[in-house]
Parts: sequence; structure tokens; C-alpha cells
Amino acid sequence: MAIKQLTVFVQNQKGSLVSVTDILAKNNVNIRALSIAETEDFGILRLIVNDETTAQKVLEEQGYLIKVVDVVGVKIGDEPGKLTAALEVLDKSDINVEYLYAFMTRTQKHAYVVLRVENNIDAEASLTNAGFHLITSSDVDKL
Repeated sequence: MAIKQLTVFVQNQKGSLVSVTDILAKNNVNIRALSIAETEDFGILRLIVNDETTAQKVLEEQGYLIKVVDVVGVKIGDEPGKLTAALEVLDKSDINVEYLYAFMTRTQKHAYVVLRVENNIDAEASLTNAGFHLITSSDVDKL
């Protein structure tokens, strides 16, 4: 049930980010979630898109280094403490969260969170058993 995340390595210089987003836009790839971490020389751009196959292909054709990884998407209530509840489920299941970031959504009652964990299957089972709704690729397509 995991969703695909593209990790794009970009130079930390003026115009690098706009170049990536422009390539995606020109190929009708819509960004659904993103996160960027930077160092002095490069950035790590993490993306959830509506068409990861096309995104990977067109960015690689332009010389970008891409890594595709499975991540867990979870739907949580949009109120204080709901993220903590989801994280506590993983903590009690001895699952480490390597990083997380939020989706841009079209709903006012929920937030969508992307989690990178060591074992997606265990994390998905723990969250589902605790009553959380997982996000699928088809959910991403509907955003």
C-alpha cells in the first residue's frame, strides 16, 4: 500500500529548484507534496507526484539523479494531538520515523502525512490496526 516518493538531488544554487518544477510542469506532472533539505552544496528534494514514472523519466533525461522509494502515507485528523497519536503508534511498535512531511490537500478536516520508516509493512499494519487510514497511490491521484 506504500506510495512512491521521488528523491531528486539538486545543486544548491539559484535556478535549480525552478528548473525541476519547470520540467515537471512541461510534462504535465503535478506535485502533490514536497520537502527540501539543503546543505551548502546540494539539496535533497522529495516529491510525491501524480505520475512518478513520467517524472523520473523526464528528470533523468535532463541529468538529474533520482531515487524512488516507498513511503507510508497516513490520513490524520486536522486537530492538535492527532499527529502525536500516529507517531505514538509507530513508537510503541518500535518503528523509527526517519523523516516526515505533510501533503497539500483539498480537505479541511484531515491532513495527509508522508512518513519514511525502516519497514513500511510493519508501519502500515500498526497504523491500520490503530484505526488510521493509509493513503494509496489512487488517493494521491485524486488530490
